[in-house]
Amino acid sequence: MLFKKKSFLERLTGAARMDDEIEEEAPHELKPKSIGGHSKDSNWMEEEAEEGQLTVDVYQTPNEIVVQTMVAGVRPEDLSISITRDMITIRGKREENRSINDENYFTKELYWGSFSRTILLPQEIDPEEAEAVEKHGLLVVKLPKIDKERKTNLRIKSL
Repeated sequence: MLFKKKSFLERLTGAARMDDEIEEEAPHELKPKSIGGHSKDSNWMEEEAEEGQLTVDVYQTPNEIVVQTMVAGVRPEDLSISITRDMITIRGKREENRSINDENYFTKELYWGSFSRTILLPQEIDPEEAEAVEKHGLLVVKLPKIDKERKTNLRIKSL
């Protein structure tokens, strides 16, 4: 027997259907097919271990690029943000309440576990001046743009 393969949306959001019907395999498919020394069904654990992908809004103001994402239920110490001049990566982990048995759920759509998102920025930013604020589950990261047109007159010191 096989479970239906998760849809793209289910893999993207981490949603799980509780009322999945089980399909029966055809008799000629009862033996696992070997792919590279591993059985066809051996990668189901790898699929479960995949990170969920954060949904984000990315927009710009005249002076900064802003990234917003929902991180409700994630403690600040379980979040990591790494920034370069042209990229930002947000990683985290949302812990599930393990005191409830699966058979007691009617619907289970929330994503639990590790997640991440890497965003290539449309313009260079100054990583040293970036700031992140979380309020009511909304994480807002402000990334100041580098002004390539800005000019400074440099004074020459005489020694």
